[in-house]
Amino acid sequence: MHTPHIRTSRRTLLALIGASVIAAPLLTTQLATATPVSASGLDDPAKKEIAMKLVSSAENSSLDWKAQYGYIEDIGDGRGYTAGIIGFCSGTGDMLDLVELYTQRKPGNVLAKYLPALREVDGTDSHDGLDPDYPRDWEKAAEDSAFQQAQNDERDRVYFNPAVSQGKADGIGTLGQFAYYDAIVMHGDGDDATSFRNIRKRALAQAQPPAQGGDEGAYLNAFLDARVWAMKQEEAHSDTSRVDTAQRVFLENGNLNLDPPLDWKVYGDSYHIG
Repeated sequence: MHTPHIRTSRRTLLALIGASVIAAPLLTTQLATATPVSASGLDDPAKKEIAMKLVSSAENSSLDWKAQYGYIEDIGDGRGYTAGIIGFCSGTGDMLDLVELYTQRKPGNVLAKYLPALREVDGTDSHDGLDPDYPRDWEKAAEDSAFQQAQNDERDRVYFNPAVSQGKADGIGTLGQFAYYDAIVMHGDGDDATSFRNIRKRALAQAQPPAQGGDEGAYLNAFLDARVWAMKQEEAHSDTSRVDTAQRVFLENGNLNLDPPLDWKVYGDSYHIG
């Protein structure tokens, strides 16, 4: 199901991320409040579906993102197991949060017994207490609609909603909100130099977003430049095609609303949404 392309996953989450707010003291502007974001951008259902397909093309070499609930493997990037629709990792805390949520909603599920091990391996690439049966049990859990919903909800809480909220606060449209989302998916929002907040901070040093009176295209180019820089700091992320031959193409075409038809390439593979 999965081709041998490099999959990506986020860095350790060093900051608490709220339901629709990034608690980010390093950001230079005040973030959006915790009120639910309105469906006027990437959170419009049709646009969100496009976003899921775009990320899946890079993460799983497939547009069928819903087929990825049961995906799990160690891709050798130092983050332990990578799994599910957004690449939850045993070494970065978000997989632990997911299994805790699933267990809260459905006690005694097939993954609940791994919670002590997931707490122990958090922050490492260790499989201690997980092998040999964890991958098999993850795939079994993925058949449960409750686990699928838990994956959806954690994706939104930790990655999607914060990206959309910050994008709207910055006055950028659907494409820009997607650029934020894809960056948080890969880099997380920790304190390290290549985290989302610091990619954004690097972009703000070069251009102003529309909310500060700047030109949207110029700002998004600055953000994508900063994103490419961050990706090149780590060998596992050094292929920047998900920016160069996807997001940058949409921007150069002036498609700030991310309207189909969309044609792009990731890792040399071509994709189309009509």
